[in-house]
Amino acid sequence: MIVYLVRRVGQSLLAVMAMAILVFLGVYFIGNPVDVLINPEATQADIIATTERLGLDKPLYQQFGIFIWNALHGDLGTSFVYGRPALEIILDRLPATMELALVALFLSVGIGIPLGVWAGLRPNSIAGRTIMGGSILGFSLPNFWQGMLLILVFAVLLGWLPAGGRGETTEFLGLQVSFLTWDGLTHLILPAINLALFKMSLIIRLARANTREVCLQDYIKFARAKGLSGRRVVLVHVLKNIMIPVVTIIGLELGSMVAFAIVTETVFAWPGMGKLLIDSINLLDRPVIVAYLMLTVLIIVAINLLVDVIYSLLDPRIRLSEMKA
Repeated sequence: MIVYLVRRVGQSLLAVMAMAILVFLGVYFIGNPVDVLINPEATQADIIATTERLGLDKPLYQQFGIFIWNALHGDLGTSFVYGRPALEIILDRLPATMELALVALFLSVGIGIPLGVWAGLRPNSIAGRTIMGGSILGFSLPNFWQGMLLILVFAVLLGWLPAGGRGETTEFLGLQVSFLTWDGLTHLILPAINLALFKMSLIIRLARANTREVCLQDYIKFARAKGLSGRRVVLVHVLKNIMIPVVTIIGLELGSMVAFAIVTETVFAWPGMGKLLIDSINLLDRPVIVAYLMLTVLIIVAINLLVDVIYSLLDPRIRLSEMKA
C-alpha cells in the first residue's frame, strides 16, 4: 500500500507541475493587463512605470521562475485590480463554491443512485423507462439555458425561490455558509439543482448499467436461492458491488463541479470562485486567474488521489496490479 501511495503522490506532483507550466503560459498570452488597468490618457512614462511595478517588464522565463519560487512559499501573486494577495481573494470565495458543489453532489448521489438502481432492477417498467428518458434530458439541456429556465419558472412565474445571490449566511466551523439559514437555503436550491442535473443523469446511467451487470452474477442468484429478501439482496450485495465505479465517478465529478461551476455561478450571481474568474478575465487580472486555475488543479488532483486510495481499499486487486506493473 505504501508503494502504491508513493507512486500516486509522485504522479500527482508531476501533473501539478505540468499544469503550472500550461496555466502560466496560457495566461501570459491572453493579453497585456496594463492596457486595461491604466488610464487611456496615461503617458508612456506612466505605462513603463506600471509595467515595471507589476513585474511584466521581465522576460517570460524570469516571470515563471519568480512565480514558481513564490508559489512554493504560498504566494501566488498580488491582484492587479484589488491590490490583495490573489490566493487570499480566491480563498474568500472558495467556501461559497465548495458549498454549492457539495450540495449539488449530495443531490446527484442521493437521487441518482436510488433512481439508477431502481431502473436497473426494473428496466422494462414504465418507471424505469421514464427515469432513463429523464436522464437523457439531463445530458442534453445546456447548463446556462437550464438555469435561466429554472429562474423563469420558480422565481419569476411562481415566485417560490429567489433568482440569484447567496442570501443570508452564518458562521459554521469558521466559514460563512448559507445552507444553515432559511434565506440562504432558498437561495441555494436553484443553483444546486442546476449544477446537479447533469451529474445526476450520469450517476443514474452508471448505477443502472452496473446494477444490470451485477444482477446477472452467480452470487446474486445464490443469495436469492438462499431465500434472502429482495431488500437485503439489493442493500447488501448489489449496492456494495456497484459502488466501486460509482465512487470513482463521484470523486471526479466533485472536482469538475468545483472547476466548472462558472456557468451556474454566473447565471445565478452566486459569489463563488467561478464568478470571480469571469470578472478577472474581463479585467486581465493575471494573478487571480492563475491562482484560481492552480487551486482548481490542486483540488482536482487531491480528489483524484483520494479516490484512488478509496478505490484500492474497496478493491485490493487495483493496488496489486499497479505494483506488478
